Amino acid sequence: MSIHSMTGFARVQGAVAAFRYAWELKSVNAKGLDLRLRAPPDFDFVEIKAREKIAARLARGAVFANLAAKREDESQVARLNRAALDALLAALSERPPPANVGPATLDGLLAVRGVVEIVEPELSETERAELDARILGSLDEALDALTASRAAEGGALAAVLRQRLDRISILAAQADAAPARQPEAIRARLKQQLARLLENADSLDPARLHQEAALLAVRADIREELDRLKAHVESASKLLVAGGPIGRRLDFLAQELGRETNTLCAKSNDAALSAIGLELKIEVEQLREQVQNIE
Repeated sequence: MSIHSMTGFARVQGAVAAFRYAWELKSVNAKGLDLRLRAPPDFDFVEIKAREKIAARLARGAVFANLAAKREDESQVARLNRAALDALLAALSERPPPANVGPATLDGLLAVRGVVEIVEPELSETERAELDARILGSLDEALDALTASRAAEGGALAAVLRQRLDRISILAAQADAAPARQPEAIRARLKQQLARLLENADSLDPARLHQEAALLAVRADIREELDRLKAHVESASKLLVAGGPIGRRLDFLAQELGRETNTLCAKSNDAALSAIGLELKIEVEQLREQVQNIE
């Protein structure tokens, strides 16, 4: 399966009978699927089905879907609202206008809002079903285009993520091979630190000295952090190969990489190893920024 970004755009338009319509889909990053759909008032059935279709095709992202539909023929007709006109006439008969106001005229009455309504002829069931089917079919086309757009960007992101993971692996290997990681260097550093402790040996308990020495040895060892970095990089690489909606799992692994890198930097008491740790932090942070775009 391919990897998809959460960013994409698609527009599809069409016509059926007297209607022209257009779907416009846009998606950006989000923690989950946040669908915001707008459709004309007379398209409730289409809106319900459209939500189902979009939710079935997309796993994550803030998706903005807009349906525009307009009747282009000149078939609008005027319809007299007799109830509104009768109510208006009844009100006038109960309370005649003042002497300085002329009598009501027909054109004046018809100009009152709601007395005359401009309406479009209703579609037959067959026409309505055909219109809805064509619009939903166009939504499928728009979703295909949006998915293709997200897949194209996802492919580019996958290449960037692989480069970041490769760089993290290289830096972890450099940290493992750093001179400060050699047993002789660790032993010398521990001797120096213990020597400083022994300067006040008269005030320190031997058991306490042994404990401090053990703590220094533990802090000098970054083997566990390096092993975890390697394991997380391998897991992330496997996810990139598997594809699909892997954004959340990649984000979790990026957090774990950051945690191990921070621990490595905290344990490091060598300038060269600290420099490698800082480069690791930069690479992991850049990896995590890119992961935020993955579905």
